[in-house]
Amino acid sequence: MGSKNKQKRFRENETFHNVYQPTREELVDTTFKLKGKWRAEVFKNDNPLVLELGCGKGEYTVGLAKRYPNKNFIGIDIKGARFWRGAKTAIEEDIPNAAFIRTQIELVESVFEENEVDEIWITFPDPQIKYQRTKHRMTNLQFLDRYKKVLKPNGLMHLKTDSEFMHGYTLGLLHGLGHEVLYANHNVYKLEGSPEDVTEIKTFYENQYLEKDKAITYIRFKIN
Repeated sequence: MGSKNKQKRFRENETFHNVYQPTREELVDTTFKLKGKWRAEVFKNDNPLVLELGCGKGEYTVGLAKRYPNKNFIGIDIKGARFWRGAKTAIEEDIPNAAFIRTQIELVESVFEENEVDEIWITFPDPQIKYQRTKHRMTNLQFLDRYKKVLKPNGLMHLKTDSEFMHGYTLGLLHGLGHEVLYANHNVYKLEGSPEDVTEIKTFYENQYLEKDKAITYIRFKIN
């Protein structure tokens, strides 16, 4: 994507009513104005709140919002030029229960109040395979602790990935820490019984993986 195209998308994001772009200072140095108030002030309802972390182009956020109109969905990514597509689609198709935040995942506790979130989806994260990149792995111990703080008790976590390494690493960590694995599938398009919201919504890159016959894995779990 050229820099001119990126700048155009950045400018357009600023006009979208469903995009929020707080500065790091707003989140770290003060109490963010929407923290604890997403349902009341953004969605104007009391429906469950679901996050997609590292939402990319926003296909999953929009897809889930269309599938579950009685839930609120927020896609989070630091790259606004990517989720521009999802935000624009939500506006064009009048999907009121989808919104987007441009921020870093490690600041999730500054964006949401304790127990404010009902579910979290992580879709196709960078597996950060090298050992020295472990701290950036989105299902490591530190990130799980962050998620637990914003999730309601018994809140659901979902991990969908094309990385066998990420799938195995996460399962091992969950079992080792005593977290509750509710469902695990190492090839959702080949094995029977896969949840429909896992197989019916596909991201841009996921379609590319499937063309190469790459297995897509999924884990549903709770953080104890």
